[in-house]
Amino acid sequence: MSAQRATSMKALYDLTPFTLLDFPDIPAAIFWFAGCNLRCVYCYNPELVFGEAHIDEAQALVFLEKRRGLLEGVVLSGGECTLYPNLIPFCITIKAFGYKIKLDTNGMRPDVIASLIALELVDYVALDYKAPDAKMAQICGGGSEKRFWESFELLHTGTIAYEVRTTLHPDFLSDEEIVAMAKALKDKGYGREFYVQLFQEGRGTLGHLSSSSRRIDAESLAAYVTLRR
Repeated sequence: MSAQRATSMKALYDLTPFTLLDFPDIPAAIFWFAGCNLRCVYCYNPELVFGEAHIDEAQALVFLEKRRGLLEGVVLSGGECTLYPNLIPFCITIKAFGYKIKLDTNGMRPDVIASLIALELVDYVALDYKAPDAKMAQICGGGSEKRFWESFELLHTGTIAYEVRTTLHPDFLSDEEIVAMAKALKDKGYGREFYVQLFQEGRGTLGHLSSSSRRIDAESLAAYVTLRR
């Protein structure tokens, strides 16, 4: 399928032409999807959560056609890309161009993740473990830890490379809760790194957060998680 035959449906809020950081060992572009089914207070991309897509599939695919041989992968991020109604056909075309696909997802749509896996449309997944269920409403405005575990199980029992990650703002999750999340993953058989991104002040967030006066015990946490600053 050529880019010229692609749907004119608005797919993306924006795209990043090149990254060496977001897809492990793969030079890639990032496709930023608008809209999200969560409202995480620490979200750095409120313009994506509330914004509207204005780049259609044909534009995005023309971009990929021109960069064959220069890029190897496409990161689907957002927002939440699994909300895009034409995601499966879009990914089929991206794969037909020869690109690998990385999915950044909050895991709230395990049905879509299952379809992507079954059709062999995804090569790497970064799965967000937002919070224990008791904290999902406070931190994310809703959602379900149960859906996270459904998405985790799909990846854990499959062959696709994946990672689990979360964001830590000390006012919303305690060190003990992060350790409990890490132990829950280990109990489920997860033997990879659990990445914890520390909240970075100075960027606009959906919840208009500032830094916390509480200091985490980085040394103790490091026994359970991999901290990213």
